[in-house]
Amino acid sequence: MFLPVELPVWPVLFALLPALCALSAAVLPLRRLARLAGVRGRDDRALTDFAWRIAQRGLDLALAAALVAVAIAALQGPVAGDWLRLDAAGAVFMLLVAFIGRVVVRYAARNLDGQPGARRAARGLLLTLVAALAVPAANHLLPLALAWSATGLALNRLLGFFRERPEARLAVHKHFLVARAADVCLAAGLVLLGASLGTLRIDELAARAADGLPLAASAGVALVAVAALLQGAQLPVHGWLVQVMEAPTPFSALLHAGVVNLGGFVLIRLAPVVAASPLATGCLVVVGCATAVVASLSMATRVSVKVALAWSTCAQMGFMFVECGLGAPGMAFLHLVAHSLYKAHAFLGAGGRVRLAVTDRLLAPAARPGAGELAAGAALALALAGVAAIAVGQAAALLGHASSWTAADLTLAAIVALAFAPLLRPGTAALPWRAGAVLALAAGYFTAHALLDGRFAPEAVGTPWWPVAVAGFGLLMLLDAVISAAPDGRLARRLHPWCFGGLYVDDWLSRRAFRLWPPPRVARAGIAPVALPPA
Repeated sequence: MFLPVELPVWPVLFALLPALCALSAAVLPLRRLARLAGVRGRDDRALTDFAWRIAQRGLDLALAAALVAVAIAALQGPVAGDWLRLDAAGAVFMLLVAFIGRVVVRYAARNLDGQPGARRAARGLLLTLVAALAVPAANHLLPLALAWSATGLALNRLLGFFRERPEARLAVHKHFLVARAADVCLAAGLVLLGASLGTLRIDELAARAADGLPLAASAGVALVAVAALLQGAQLPVHGWLVQVMEAPTPFSALLHAGVVNLGGFVLIRLAPVVAASPLATGCLVVVGCATAVVASLSMATRVSVKVALAWSTCAQMGFMFVECGLGAPGMAFLHLVAHSLYKAHAFLGAGGRVRLAVTDRLLAPAARPGAGELAAGAALALALAGVAAIAVGQAAALLGHASSWTAADLTLAAIVALAFAPLLRPGTAALPWRAGAVLALAAGYFTAHALLDGRFAPEAVGTPWWPVAVAGFGLLMLLDAVISAAPDGRLARRLHPWCFGGLYVDDWLSRRAFRLWPPPRVARAGIAPVALPPA
């Protein structure tokens, strides 16, 4: 049976409704509807505008359906069938995807106005969102894997919008290779999980992981984690995410704010299973931590706003994978939502942000902080975060909610607290007000973590990899402090070319990958073949 008889059928079906609403807009007969609406079929400009209006209306319905799904999940609680599930995490993620997709489609209708292929892009955006909306609705790894792979295939067509640019075609080819490698890892992981545990239902996998995993299942979970790392543009395959900036801005926003986060959501969905696999958790923490360090340093060397934002996404995804590897799915889910909203706003408002940054530099050039100021700011940030954590813990105890903070949770909280350090340097304008704002933000963050723990993501056992995170992010904080205090010093000069090139691992890997699977040569007139990177 498709759904167990004992479960109510109608709530779980709402998990698929947002994807169906977006799909209906993508498959409607556009020309026939345009004629019924009075749009002349031979007027390409009017037909394209009509296609964008249809796309917006379809996503309006998807957004409304996602809101209904959130309400049902809040009132009904989690409901799972053989193939579908509806819970708080999935409903909120669907709402997030539908909201960002609606904003991106409206932005794209203006950004691509007059561009050839804009009508094709409208349908491509809808198909990408349909596949992304189907991922959180799945309670079985097979449809989840198919939807995840379909999202990458649909997005690959969008990223190649400017086919006449050799750099764009090169980046799209690299994304295709990485995505297919991720599909192979995911398929192999599913085979190992299904053969060793006898099921691919996500809720049943979580229940069986409580008793430990056999070696084959642990290897299968590790392969799923590797697929998430590949799709999340982690070292050493991060190059495609930085180079697809040749795509139009709305597609970049959709990639960085939505699609690239799917790997994090899959790991959150499988949190109990991932925590039971030392191979998976170790891989996530080590690779995620290394990527966060390298990407953060590389981001600081870039002048292009979009390229800097791309490196920022690599670093943020690395930190999210570290959270998943340390057994903090609630914190990772909070990070996922915040990063998606922030990155969509950052990409869609990149032009205005450049003007503001230039104006700020002209009016008030930034002063270089000293090492002592940075250390004092970090100490104050940690102290305020500690006060906020204690206050939240006491409030939770009074309300009967026992605190479940582990060493990994405290490590992640300290890393988040250190992010506030630049705001709290001695001599900073309005320091008392900034300290109060940091205290409020830390309290809000820890409160959200306490509320999300075990609700928006299943509880997972803390893993012993937190010393790796402490060492990695401690090194990052130390390098950042030294470089900020002496930007013209010997260390900064030596690190700059390496950080600017992302340690050059992408060039090394690309040369070897293209020998096995070279980029396609386009034979059309006026389009030059793609050249390989220099040896």
